[in-house]
Amino acid sequence: MMTSVDTELVRVLADPLRLRIVTLLARETLCTTHLVEETGARQTNLSNHLRVLREAGVVETEPCGRFTYYKLRPDVIASLAGQFAELAESARTAADNKRACP
Repeated sequence: MMTSVDTELVRVLADPLRLRIVTLLARETLCTTHLVEETGARQTNLSNHLRVLREAGVVETEPCGRFTYYKLRPDVIASLAGQFAELAESARTAADNKRACP
C-alpha cells in the first residue's frame, strides 16, 4: 500500500510541467535558463515548479557562479518506481481474488 508521502510525490509529479522538467533533468543537469528555453515556461512559473520539486526531494541544486543548476535525484524516482512495481505485483497476485457481494 502506498503511504501518504508516496501519494504526495505522485501529486507533485502529476503536473505536466513538473513531469517535463523531471524528464529533461533525467538526461542532463540544467540551469533555470536552459529549462526556460526547453519548456517555454516563464521564469517565475518555472522557479515555482522547481521549488516544489526541490521541497519534495525530487531535485537538488548546485550553485555555479550566478547560476543555479538543477539535477534529478534518481534514488527518489527509483523508490517511487519500486512502489509502483510492488503495486503491480500485488494486482497480478490478486487478479483472481473476487469479493462476494452481500
